[in-house]
Amino acid sequence: MGVLRKSKKLLSLLSEQGFAGLRAKIADKLKDRREEWNYQEYLRQNQITESARNEIREKVKSLTRQPLISILLPVYNTDEKLLHLCINSVINQLYPTWELCIADDASTADHVRPILEEYAIRDRRIKATFRESNGNISAATNSSLELATGEYVALLDHDDELSEDALFWVASEINEHPDSELIYSDEDLIDMYGRRSRPRFKPAWSPDLFLSLNLINHLAVFRTETARRIGGFRTGFEGSQDHDHELRFIEQVPEVSIRHIPRILYHWRAVRGSVALSSDEKPYAHERARTAIREHLERTGRPADVSEGTYNLHRVQFHLPADPPKVSLIFVEDDDSGNVADTVSEFLAQTDYLNLEALIVSRSKGKCDSMAENIGYAVTDAQSTAEILNFAVSQIDSAIVCFADTNFRPLYGDWLREMVGWAMREGIGAVGAKLLYKNWTVMHGGLTTGVERGVSIAHHGLGREALGNMFRNRFPGNFSATSTCFMAVEKRKFEQVGGFDASLFPESLFDADLCLKLRSESKRVVVTPYAELIQSTDRVPKILAEAPTKKELENFATRWPEYLHSDPFYNQYLSKKDAVVSIHV
Repeated sequence: MGVLRKSKKLLSLLSEQGFAGLRAKIADKLKDRREEWNYQEYLRQNQITESARNEIREKVKSLTRQPLISILLPVYNTDEKLLHLCINSVINQLYPTWELCIADDASTADHVRPILEEYAIRDRRIKATFRESNGNISAATNSSLELATGEYVALLDHDDELSEDALFWVASEINEHPDSELIYSDEDLIDMYGRRSRPRFKPAWSPDLFLSLNLINHLAVFRTETARRIGGFRTGFEGSQDHDHELRFIEQVPEVSIRHIPRILYHWRAVRGSVALSSDEKPYAHERARTAIREHLERTGRPADVSEGTYNLHRVQFHLPADPPKVSLIFVEDDDSGNVADTVSEFLAQTDYLNLEALIVSRSKGKCDSMAENIGYAVTDAQSTAEILNFAVSQIDSAIVCFADTNFRPLYGDWLREMVGWAMREGIGAVGAKLLYKNWTVMHGGLTTGVERGVSIAHHGLGREALGNMFRNRFPGNFSATSTCFMAVEKRKFEQVGGFDASLFPESLFDADLCLKLRSESKRVVVTPYAELIQSTDRVPKILAEAPTKKELENFATRWPEYLHSDPFYNQYLSKKDAVVSIHV
């Protein structure tokens, strides 16, 4: 990035967020450096020893199934050193049941063909075909696919490397989940000198994050039969041919057959010309990815606009019907709310949504002054927060309810349209927003289970523009739960799972419990940073500021034991102290 471009970004940041935003940005940069140190320490502590290698070899013998895995390797004018490193990373696999299917895409470099032919002679598991004309990476990968005889195919780029235990963990996953169709792993970057950096510790399968970026990337393993049935890799999508292939692939398989291995099994080479080095290296690839996403949404019947997002990635905005569903914003009045009616009126004026009303719920017997036409007021004798919110939902006839908080103001008027666009989709349960402190750091970015507090706030304290884990602080994605500070959910879905459980979770965790009940009904939870609100007072909502009671935590552990020590959307190699996304060392 040039000096001029950096200066423009700095001036833009100062103009929008002031010095508080600049301080948050600097804090994020320092955190990135600490995380890189943490990763180097992690690598030092987690090297594969000879003892571990022997243990894996013994485990291979005990596998009930030892599927043949065909590795697809398209090659074109690869640097000689890197080509050797790439192929040797396959030969050195601790799992022996593989074949390497190499397709040379009419390389003009003299060293390529002799190297490939020599490897094919030395190891009968290595096959090589030499294309007569250059067809680019999609055509070359398809040529590799034609050679494959394995039950599964794995993708390997010609200058990258596999970890020596990569195929063992893939085979183990297939043994544990025989119906696996697509398997992906974590990855990191590797430079010309073998130095590893910038790990990507990924969440479990997150189809909504996948619309913004290629979550799968490396290592990717597919059932061969399905990969062939969809026609392999399409020409015209070079640079994003993998993303296009995966979008078409997931349309053919159930979500439960998509498996994530939370281990770094792939080292992505960061060299000039590679997207691993910079997203600016192949600008054409990003628009091709957006074309692939548009076509995927069209095929699956989800009308949406797909445009450029942050870091050349992608933003999907789902279309609302011409007559958008009615939404009720629910605000709870408390002793410190001040003139809540005026606050809500101002909030509605800042919200760009046509079919909208608000309901203020209070324990007091008085009535708010200055009530606007589209603001209702209800009094309840319910005592707990969960009871009050359940009562509020019972008072409305809207298709969608959005729990809200008077201590925030929207940064952009379309925040609710963003949330409704997600919430009205059949596969979605609850939708959360990104909430900011006055100093432009994150107050709420979703809820994560399996950490020391039981349930913690994702990305808490990060700067507004920090990437977060797998860009999740900047793009919509799936979480286990989200807070009622701003949560949109269709009323019928809310009622189908019984609403909030006020008996077990009167003041806290009722929102996480609701989300997990929705997930148990195959409804996903989405948090979208494009619905962004910032503190308008100095108060922090009680549900975010106060810890659950011991009894509530015990009830949560009893009902959701599988979430007590883990979260499918929070990688096991990240810190258990919080959900800010720190590498566990």
